Amino acid sequence: MKSLKVIKIGGKVIDDDQKLDHFLNDFASVKGPKILIHGGGSIATKMGERLGIKPNMIEGRRITDAETLEVITMVYGGLVNKKIVAKLQSFGAKAVGLSGADLNIIPAKKRNSKPVDFGWVGDVETIHTEWLSYFLDNGVVPVLAPLTHDQKGHILNTNADTIASSVATALSKDFETELLYCFEQPGVMNNRKLITKMNLLLYRYLKDGGIITNGMIPKLDLGFSALRKGVKVSIRSFEDVAKPESGTSLVK
Repeated sequence: MKSLKVIKIGGKVIDDDQKLDHFLNDFASVKGPKILIHGGGSIATKMGERLGIKPNMIEGRRITDAETLEVITMVYGGLVNKKIVAKLQSFGAKAVGLSGADLNIIPAKKRNSKPVDFGWVGDVETIHTEWLSYFLDNGVVPVLAPLTHDQKGHILNTNADTIASSVATALSKDFETELLYCFEQPGVMNNRKLITKMNLLLYRYLKDGGIITNGMIPKLDLGFSALRKGVKVSIRSFEDVAKPESGTSLVK
């Protein structure tokens, strides 16, 4: 069975051309089949403000009203996605930019409006892997924007970490799959010290103690979910994407 790396890049790396170039150059050098899922950084927020659309956040999560959805679609599916694809071509990777609506790859369900109405936000229902496998078998790197669709003609804003975990899990039936979450930090930290191996018991202990907080929690929740389904998972620096066994590895 072939090996596959599903790599998610996000955080401030997306906003910094120098860091993004460094990451994409290293990503292009990773051997074998690979998929890249990207977030949007703060670019959508900045673009919205230029258009007079102020971000509406609840507990750090974006409310995606109709105007915000237009901005997100333009930025995530257009500006950021095609910028990454163009850079990958320059680094020698044959890449194709996609959203979850393309080829019906990621149907999703609009999130329930109770208790909080997040607007046009989608939760992944399934991953149709046929076209992803086709691209991978032909040496093409799929680059997925964090957008899905509801099969009724509507684009949905969907968490990139969730998409990465869902894609890695779905393709694990055809590949030996590894999921990598890459961002600015070396991995999961405890008092500035890198945790190289993380099991579920340690995670719960550090979470309950307030050591692991905010955006790291969904990454680890999704990572352990993928691990239980046979996916190898690590969280590491964007600078270490091509380095084996770096960052924090999740273990059973």
